[in-house]
Amino acid sequence: MGTPHIGANYGDFAKVVLMPGDPLRAKWIADTYLDEVRLVNQVRGALAFTGKTKNGIPLSVMASGMGMPSIGIYSHELFTEFGVEAIIRIGTMGTYQKDVNLKDVILAQGASTDSAWMGQRNLHGTYSALADFSLLYSAYLAAKDKNLPVHVGNILSADIFYDYDPNTWKKWAELGVLGVEMEAYALYVAAAETKKKALAIMTVTDSFLSQEKLSAEERQIGLANMVETAISTAEEVTKCLTKCA
Repeated sequence: MGTPHIGANYGDFAKVVLMPGDPLRAKWIADTYLDEVRLVNQVRGALAFTGKTKNGIPLSVMASGMGMPSIGIYSHELFTEFGVEAIIRIGTMGTYQKDVNLKDVILAQGASTDSAWMGQRNLHGTYSALADFSLLYSAYLAAKDKNLPVHVGNILSADIFYDYDPNTWKKWAELGVLGVEMEAYALYVAAAETKKKALAIMTVTDSFLSQEKLSAEERQIGLANMVETAISTAEEVTKCLTKCA
């Protein structure tokens, strides 16, 4: 049976899911990189596909939508209702640091946030949301094997895209935060709560320092590098999950 947000059955999803924000990007990934593809969800336009990689490894890809509430719903339901063991977010981000360039790959070791996401738990402190180390390590090796410029560190998952204060980012930059996106923190929390695995891999598409942005063609090339890194990582973790099952 499906959920209110995912119209699929148990077994329709692979153990590992790649999760871009954009439904059309999910379709592009499935059409470009997967064989034997089948559509497993289209509720609310959140397209999801399951197929096999060129190496014959089962893999799913599903759109998360924008923001933490959206990815929080989908990741929770995938982890708890559909037998998914790992989710790899693949998306774009803006950089805060001068040594991080456009088209570089970012592996989010941890995610800070300006959100009240964890307020529901009434913690007497601040929760640090971290990636799964096995995914992080596999992704780092995959990126290095492809000779990609890759950075590992802390990022910011923000609730606000159009910030009232245009200089807010500088405070995060001073703490070494690599850049900003809008989903990873909630994904990492969902994985922690369900004892599953998660990682966010991003391509840098714009810079807060130089105000430079990638062209449409450059975005496509940069996204391809990120997706291929994510697929290599997904294949490795799937092999491990199969051995341990």
